[in-house]
Amino acid sequence: MIKNLPLLVLYFATLQIGCGKYTDAKPSEKDNIPSTLEDLQSILDNDPELNQRSPKAADLSADDYFLTDLNLESLNAYERRTYIWSKRELFMKGNHNDWAYAYKNVNSANVALTYLDKMKGTQEDLNNVKGQALFHRANAFLQVTFIWTLAYDEQTADTDLGIPLRLDADPNKSTKRSTLRQTYEQIINDLKTAAGLLPLVPRGITRPSKPAAYALLARAYMAMRNYKEMGKYAILSLHYKNSLKDYNTLDTNSFILFPFAPRFSNDAEIIFGSNIVHTPALNYATAKIDSSLYKSFSQNDLRKKVLFSDNSNATFGFKGNYSGTINLFSGIATNETYLMQAEYFARMDLIDSAMFVLNKLLEKRFVVNTFIPLKAGNAREALYYIHEERRKELMMRGLRWMDVKRLNKEGANIRLKRIVNGQLYELLPDDPRYALPIPEDVIEMTGIEQNRE
Repeated sequence: MIKNLPLLVLYFATLQIGCGKYTDAKPSEKDNIPSTLEDLQSILDNDPELNQRSPKAADLSADDYFLTDLNLESLNAYERRTYIWSKRELFMKGNHNDWAYAYKNVNSANVALTYLDKMKGTQEDLNNVKGQALFHRANAFLQVTFIWTLAYDEQTADTDLGIPLRLDADPNKSTKRSTLRQTYEQIINDLKTAAGLLPLVPRGITRPSKPAAYALLARAYMAMRNYKEMGKYAILSLHYKNSLKDYNTLDTNSFILFPFAPRFSNDAEIIFGSNIVHTPALNYATAKIDSSLYKSFSQNDLRKKVLFSDNSNATFGFKGNYSGTINLFSGIATNETYLMQAEYFARMDLIDSAMFVLNKLLEKRFVVNTFIPLKAGNAREALYYIHEERRKELMMRGLRWMDVKRLNKEGANIRLKRIVNGQLYELLPDDPRYALPIPEDVIEMTGIEQNRE
């Protein structure tokens, strides 16, 4: 491993670099020190780590799907307990769990940032690497925040628990949880700096870009319910990338799995490509889409064919992965930024603008000449439509868990329910279990405070 590389994943997580001299069986300590800017870029291009292992816990916990009792029994204890929001969740120990995956990405970013000042290169290339590292760190922090903290509340943000903010490659610094305000401030600062450094168009969709940083800023501000700033950065992102995919161009044959473009292609909507780590629990053949959610799609809505596979037993699986593979998409796409822009306009009481943006998106989802534009008489009605379409467009992307938490802060009164072997499990709007338990081995090693039950 690279000399002095810290255990920044907080437990058993080692940096796994997948290229060149970093994969030697027994490399010397000297050889493992990054010596060129290309070395740092290789760390940030480690696709299996940075782009294919987004945490799955948010989707496991959310209400887009349900599992049969038989399917649930086939899963491991971590997945079963997450599914029913177990109060004493024993997360998988070691370096193969959501927490470890996220902090490995933080680790990679911090190593790149630590060695960057020692590298030679054009200012443009140096800026690009720094921007990528800050983006990846912020993205990982935001994913951890969505899962392991409560919904942001401006009144309590200075006392609510945030996450550990590891900002450098010093292994000797103690681990502690920041406040929730400090957590979001760090994420936002990283992304604002990254946006000023990144290129408009990356070399590939697995690398961050300026519009990706702006879109992620909008996502962070949405979670904070700072809708004015959310709108500002959604609009900035759309200024640089605003193309939409016309679902009429897709093969709507129900037997076609994964109808979207293969991974790494220049998809019309994808701004930044990443996937959720694969789990059988969320497989299209295992996870059954909530029946009321499926029924909310009208017959002329092409998403009803494109997004779902028919299980031939009155249940449906989700196959609409923008990854174009079995792995769920966790990246950033323009349909999300359009929805954030529409919500911003509605929150600002700009009803006509909100509905114009929403209808522009929806027109691309319906059979040609069948879409009837939605109309709203007030902001509340506009938000109802926007939130309904957000649920449809962004299902199984790791975002619903955050949405439930933020909307419940505004009185949505969303209650999550599971029925397992005839027993009802329920998560009420103010339940502290919306902040999932931190892995117990992390608590034992660092002494940080566990989330309350």
